[in-house]
Amino acid sequence: MELLLPALGYFVWTLVAFLIVFFILKKFAWKPILTALSEREKNIADSIATAERVKVEMAQMKSENEALMQQAREERSQMMREAKEIRDRMINEAKDQAKLEAGKILTDAQASIEQQKNAALTDMKNSIGNMVIEVTEKVIRRELASKAEQENYIRTLANELGTTARN
Repeated sequence: MELLLPALGYFVWTLVAFLIVFFILKKFAWKPILTALSEREKNIADSIATAERVKVEMAQMKSENEALMQQAREERSQMMREAKEIRDRMINEAKDQAKLEAGKILTDAQASIEQQKNAALTDMKNSIGNMVIEVTEKVIRRELASKAEQENYIRTLANELGTTARN
């Protein structure tokens, strides 16, 4: 039982040692420990407040990023629509220009063909006229081999011209 109930002397000396340690700790260590604990508590509170602020800022930044992404998507979509419209307009303008050029080329080709046709007809008429004149000269020379026939033919032509001029 001695172990369970200490002697009064041990109890007093233990109490005196405890009080000495308590007063020494109170005088020298208690304030620094309380200061350290209060600083730690303040740091923890600041860290929690900072974490909450960062959390709010992150949520705000996330919503801003989502808004920016949505705006970027809309701008990209708008730019794609504009590019498509410009492309379509350029294609239509090129088609219209090509139609105009084709029409102009066709008109020029038709005019050129008409000119060449007229030139060919004129050449052909001139050639036929020259051939007719040559054939006629040969025929008349043969028929009017004598001078009397020539004079008679000239009078007939003069009379026909005179009759035609009076009418």
